[in-house]
Amino acid sequence: MQFDPLEHPHRRFNPLLRQWVLVSPHRTKRPWQGKMEAAYRSSRPEHDPDCYLCPGNTRANGETNPVYTTTHVFNNDFAALLPDGPVADITSQNELMRVQPVTGECRVICFSPCHDLTMPEMTADAITAVVSLWCDQYAELSQRYTWVQIFENKGEIMGCSNEHPHGQIWCTDHLPSEPAQVDASQRSYFADHASPLLLDYAETELRDGMRTIEANNHWLVVVPYWATWPYEMLLLPRRHLRHLGEVDEPERRSLADILKRILTRYDNLFETSFPYSMGWHQAPGVSPDIDEQRDHWQLHAHFYPPLLRSSTVRKFMVGYEMLAEGQRDITAEQAAEKLRRVSGTEHYAASRRK
Repeated sequence: MQFDPLEHPHRRFNPLLRQWVLVSPHRTKRPWQGKMEAAYRSSRPEHDPDCYLCPGNTRANGETNPVYTTTHVFNNDFAALLPDGPVADITSQNELMRVQPVTGECRVICFSPCHDLTMPEMTADAITAVVSLWCDQYAELSQRYTWVQIFENKGEIMGCSNEHPHGQIWCTDHLPSEPAQVDASQRSYFADHASPLLLDYAETELRDGMRTIEANNHWLVVVPYWATWPYEMLLLPRRHLRHLGEVDEPERRSLADILKRILTRYDNLFETSFPYSMGWHQAPGVSPDIDEQRDHWQLHAHFYPPLLRSSTVRKFMVGYEMLAEGQRDITAEQAAEKLRRVSGTEHYAASRRK
């Protein structure tokens, strides 16, 4: 029997996390009688008087939002991290029960004043404003914190508690567990090859083309070879950029363009407001407990959407995934082909309104 990665179970290696993922393409033939998610409600007002994030509204803590007309950022009213904390004596701890105090900041970024617009339905100019805010926030916060995690949870299925288009920033005085592994992997590769791991990977994907979703002069989007989530995407710059603070003006605009295209493809795939968690991984900020040599880092963003077969059938990370290793039912190449088939320019909702 000759091995066929489109038919036979196999494993693929993730060089960033140094983990394997099990790929089982033959499982797509199984019937689904499990949980079905509720269909997404597409009709929302441009301004919701009960929304804590809309311009001019009162938030849960009693403060009033300004009547903003573009992006808006503020300190999270229910932050998971606090800028000040007590000092703890950790010298005599049991090595099996260790604790470490942490400090940090949490912020909320409103992408748009319009309650009814998610990013793929925003204009490229409006998305450019979001990109610029990401860059400016990193430049500011990386001066005080080791890790600046910029991310978005989109959709109720991903735990988003407010439909208004927004993202978050969590900053910590330490390097969290996953970024620490990504840092170590990139550092090791750079020591062996004298080039960034993800820059070499981007060039490999551009030559191959099978997993490429979008590419322009500055950015590349692929379903990564080692993807775990069904329609996972990896967004990469095509030159060596360590962090968002190094993204210049033309690159900000082209990043906005490619974001609009890939997120439009997401929505068009199942004709729904496609849920996901996304976030930027980038070089750590200035801190006394890390060195200043960060050339091994390559800026990148991950998109992790849970939908598998339709707008109501999701992928569950349970059982084997929680106890052994990640597993997926369609190959990265099959996922990329399905995403390429749908439009990245015309949103399905816009075509219905014509």
